[in-house]
Amino acid sequence: MQQLWEKCIAFHGHACPGLAIGFRASQAAHEWLGMVGFSKDEELVCVTENDACGVDAIQVLLGCSFGKGNLIYKDTGKQAFSFFDRKNGKKGRIVFKRPFGHTIDRASMQELILNAPLEELFTLKEPTFELPESARLFASEVCEVCGESAPEHKMRLQEGKKVCLDCFKAYSRGWN
Repeated sequence: MQQLWEKCIAFHGHACPGLAIGFRASQAAHEWLGMVGFSKDEELVCVTENDACGVDAIQVLLGCSFGKGNLIYKDTGKQAFSFFDRKNGKKGRIVFKRPFGHTIDRASMQELILNAPLEELFTLKEPTFELPESARLFASEVCEVCGESAPEHKMRLQEGKKVCLDCFKAYSRGWN
């Protein structure tokens, strides 16, 4: 276990309570949901509801990454992670309880997170959404304004030209 924690620290750059949350959430996914091993492709999917330190531990320990398409960001700001196993259909949403309040220092919080029983740290719930589809490959299109390419589903039509999201100027007169 210490070796895996050190591996997470090496990837993230430092030890912190947030990294510990992801480390233990990965452990909960393994113990509570039977998510075993490192995902070589998209067999295991994590939908993270935050973009904080703990996500780095999930990448290191479970093999979920944005590049492979099996780490998906759903911005709620919550310390919650939904895991889906495409092979066996198992799924679960692991939510951090924040059981220690704001009254202890970061080093003490990190140690408590690393050593407390999983049941004190997390709640296991059903995900509120279905398993996202597998990652798709898209053709690239060249923006007719800046000349940079982007996948076709990220392009917009503006004044008869294909434009990227950076060049697109949204139009609204209210009541969207």
